[in-house]
Order: sequence, then structure tokens, then C-alpha cells
Amino acid sequence: MQFLRGGGGGGGFGGTAWEVLRRHFSRKRAVNVRRINPKVPKEEAVAISGRRLQILTDHGPLTVGNTWNHAKDAGIEGLNSKTHMKILLKWMTGRRAVKLTCTHVGNTKKFLYAPYTEDSSASKEDGSAETNKTSAQAPVGIGKYARAQLKKAEAAAAAAALQ
Repeated sequence: MQFLRGGGGGGGFGGTAWEVLRRHFSRKRAVNVRRINPKVPKEEAVAISGRRLQILTDHGPLTVGNTWNHAKDAGIEGLNSKTHMKILLKWMTGRRAVKLTCTHVGNTKKFLYAPYTEDSSASKEDGSAETNKTSAQAPVGIGKYARAQLKKAEAAAAAAALQ
């Protein structure tokens, strides 16, 4: 059993395997941001997120405090508090409508929310023709749900034009 503890001078495979298992099971699980409850009905959450996304595109990357100030000024209905806004920002991050970036300023960090761009996801992928086609057609900075709504609106407009 000496070889399982990595003793005996050589370390060996048993010690290495034990270290890998120990590191694997000591990690915390990643937060599944897609399952965050927005605390309001989905339709209302989508409407609030659309208004907030407009604020982020107009004013650039913003911190949570600045986002809250702009949301208060815009008078977004359905936002109860700053904490509720943070929950909705996490929900939007999980739906890939907003991305969270960290910038280091001296010894401090600033966390900024910005609209999600499809260019950042396309650079991470292999850059296939299908990805380039979808990013060219879809407007930049909107999530999957909003793109589906745009497709439905375009289909309805095309059907109306045919009649």
C-alpha cells in the first residue's frame, strides 16, 4: 500500500492518480446561470431585459451601480430593486444577451456588463461557414430569444407582403 500514498521515494503512478482524484473532487461545481429564476413571468423578464440591453448599447459597458442609475432614470417597470436587477443581469448572462468582463485598475477589479456580441463567440469557435452566415444575418448584441422573435416578425412581414 506504500505505492498508493506516493511514498518510497519514487512517487509513482499511484501517487499521481491519487492527486488527480483529490483535485477533481475538491473543486466546486460551476454555477449554472441558465437556471436562474428571474422572479417575474418570462414575458415580463424579456421586456425588462430588452430595455436594459438598450441601456447597455447606448451607454457602453457599465458597472452594476451605473446600470442601476440608468435603469432608474429610464423608469423601467418591473424592476423592484437593485438586487432584482442583479438577478436579471445574471439571467441575461446565462441567455447570452449580456456578457460580464473584468478589468484590472491598479489593485482593484471592475466588473462591467456589456451587450453580448456574436463576434466574440465566433472567434472562440472554429469559424465555420455556418457560424459566419448566422452572425452576418443576425443583429449584433441580442440573445437567442430575441433573434427568434425577429425571425417570426420577418416571416409575418413577408407573408403580409405576399397577400
